[in-house]
Amino acid sequence: MELCIDFGGTEIKLAVIEGADILASDRIAVTGTAADLDAAVTTSRALTERTGAPTTVGIAVPGVVDPATGRMLHANDKYEFLNGFDLRAWSDENFGLPAVVENDARAALIGETSTGSASGERDAVLVTLGTGIGTAAMIDGAALRGVTGHAGILGGHVTTDIHGPVCPCGNVGCGEALASSWALEQATVKDLFETDDHAAIRDEFLRVWGATVVTLCHLYDPGVVILSGGILRAGDAVRTPIETYVREHLWPSMTAPRFVVPPEPEYSVARGLSSLARNQNQEKH
Repeated sequence: MELCIDFGGTEIKLAVIEGADILASDRIAVTGTAADLDAAVTTSRALTERTGAPTTVGIAVPGVVDPATGRMLHANDKYEFLNGFDLRAWSDENFGLPAVVENDARAALIGETSTGSASGERDAVLVTLGTGIGTAAMIDGAALRGVTGHAGILGGHVTTDIHGPVCPCGNVGCGEALASSWALEQATVKDLFETDDHAAIRDEFLRVWGATVVTLCHLYDPGVVILSGGILRAGDAVRTPIETYVREHLWPSMTAPRFVVPPEPEYSVARGLSSLARNQNQEKH
């Protein structure tokens, strides 16, 4: 049984999982301060009082995780207080349990390919759309991490327009700088799909997202593309244009991947953390 803590952009989502079953879950609002750590401990303890004691902890963060130490090398603004923070030691101090720490998009990919919408797939990419563009990649059953933990997770920061704006990451014309919530001035991504008031912007966002997925397909040759994030509640209005764009622009000798949308994307990260924590625990024994 695993305690899973997902430090998300607006909420910290917590769950206790055994196998493929979510025994209990809860969520708390993010404040962007170290108080979030205390709130996560309090809520975690309340959950485990209902389920019994877990054996390991899985922690997901929206940033780059050093594969060797589990510490964050880079976090988004709300979690700057976690940069360099030892989350493994934090887990041991507060729960008396070992922890695995992973990038949130990579954890979501592992969750969907282990017990989720792409269960059993060994070559896959995941793209989350919304506040930013999160990505992760898997080849032959192994989630890509690279030497410093950056591999596969920077798909939102590949250039889709060399004449585009400078992105906060330092690159130019990133997909995320062109097509994400923070790139909008007078609307939200959700607004784009609820009315036709922003049709031109919506169409541009879909083209940028499609170009991003094409790049990921050219890089990793996946059998499945997992589209996730809150905006996918718009369903085919998002999925179909992206899939069409990919099929029209894919390298001609490649086989077009299958596209899936998780039915419960809010649990993707937790399921991945559960799998990672369980495997780590088994390896130690």
